[in-house]
Parts: sequence; C-alpha cells; structure tokens
Amino acid sequence: MDEKSKQTFQHTYIPLTSLTSGMGIEVKEDIYVLNTQIVNVTLVGLPNHDDFVLVDAGMPKADDEIIEAVEKRFGEGSKPKAIILTHGHFDHVGALEALLEKWDIPVYAHELELPYLTGQRNYPEPNTKAAGGLVPDIARFFPNHGIDIGNKVHPLPADGTVPDMPGWEWIHTPGHTPGHISLFRKEDSFLIAGDAFVGVKQESLYKVLTQKQEISGPPAYFTTDWNAARESVRILNTLKPQFAVTGHGLPLLEDYLTHKLDELAVHFDEIAKPDEHNNR
Repeated sequence: MDEKSKQTFQHTYIPLTSLTSGMGIEVKEDIYVLNTQIVNVTLVGLPNHDDFVLVDAGMPKADDEIIEAVEKRFGEGSKPKAIILTHGHFDHVGALEALLEKWDIPVYAHELELPYLTGQRNYPEPNTKAAGGLVPDIARFFPNHGIDIGNKVHPLPADGTVPDMPGWEWIHTPGHTPGHISLFRKEDSFLIAGDAFVGVKQESLYKVLTQKQEISGPPAYFTTDWNAARESVRILNTLKPQFAVTGHGLPLLEDYLTHKLDELAVHFDEIAKPDEHNNR
C-alpha cells in the first residue's frame, strides 16, 4: 500500500473559500444544497422526515457545518440513511471520516472508486499546468491521497438503483475520476452531476471566489481522462435535465441549463480541455 493512502483529512484545512460558503439553497422541496467553502453537498429528502440521504461530504473540517444543516432541516439528532459519493476527491469526502465517527451509516460509491476509499490507491497528482486561471497552480497544495473507511463503503447496486433514493438512478460518468457517478431522477429531470461538469469555471480563482455562474467542464487540475469526460457530458446532455446541482457553483435551471449544457457537449474540447490536451 502506498504510504500516502494511509493519510486522513481529519487534520487538513484548505484556506480557499467563496462568497457563498455556508449558504444553503432549497432547489426543490426535497433538494437542499449547502456550499462548504468551494464545494457543494446535497441533502435529498423532505424536511422534517427521517428518510433522507447526503450526497458527497464536502471539504475537510466541514462536518460540524453539515451536521448543523442536517439538524436544522430534518430535526435535532437526525442523520441521513446513507451517504452517496459522486467520487472520492478531497473536496467531496473531506468531512466523511468525521461524519462517520458521529453517524453509523453506510456509504455508497461506484466500484471503481472503492480503491480510493479503502486505502488501496491515491489519485494522480494534480495537473498544475492546466490552463484557465490561478487555481491549477494552487492545486499543487491540494491533497490527492485516498482514505480508508474500511467496510463502511459499499459498491452501488449494479442495476443502477440508488440505496435510500427511490426514483433516482446512478449513471457512470467517468473522466474526472474512474468511478465518478452522477444521479438522475427522471420524474422531474433533476440531475446531481458531481464534477462531470460544474457551474463555475473552477480553474479561475476570481470565479471560484465570486461563484460567477458558468457551465464548464470538470475541474481540469484533477481530470485525467478527457475522452471519457467528453463522453460523460454528452451522455448527461441526452437526458435533457431541467434542474442540475453540480459539485461546484450555484444550481443550474431550465433554459440556461439546457442551452449551456448542449453547448458544452458540442464544443467540449474548446470549452473544457486544457490546450496541452488539445495538442495531443
């Protein structure tokens, strides 16, 4: 086992935040998005009910903030039925270990993501030369190691259903990571995209800080397979979502989402891929 994979996010703090940090938005009656510094977590379930789930686990040290939001929305002492992970990068599992110390609940992820969640593998080093802004250069300080939550994590069901999320399906959307998934509810065309695409240009420090809305490809500094990432965006575009929550940025709605996601799917290489990859 690589020594780095034994590390934890329990003592990690990334001094990067946005103007919307701590802001919660009810996108629909049963979907609430909380921004933790620069990344979103999503609570799926009706307020004051006990059958809800948490999608992703935010930045390191965000556990108290997430628990506060959960108890405010669902009642004191409430905990989700499960945590569903779109993928295992540090900003999506940063508070996971701390949350699992307080909540005895299962975690689900794609089987290809499990090695990064069970101490077996680390993600590749960030690409600090990805063009588009200052964040890729800052990314040299972002942790890329895996974590080990042992038997707390389980593979998602092979039939595409999502535990404790009736009406939702998971879709394998690799590219940003090998086991990246997105979640889709056909009934109202609601998409939880993770980092398959995002709602802010994550390479631009100014746009990250201000959360200037802009549909963009997956964060370039951690994306390793651009052909798969392109295909994942095209697959999600065929779903024609009317609402989308992404890992970064404000929720995306209706006409703006339809138009801009279609544009990204058609012109993915020009919009999303760093120049170094276009030249290969």
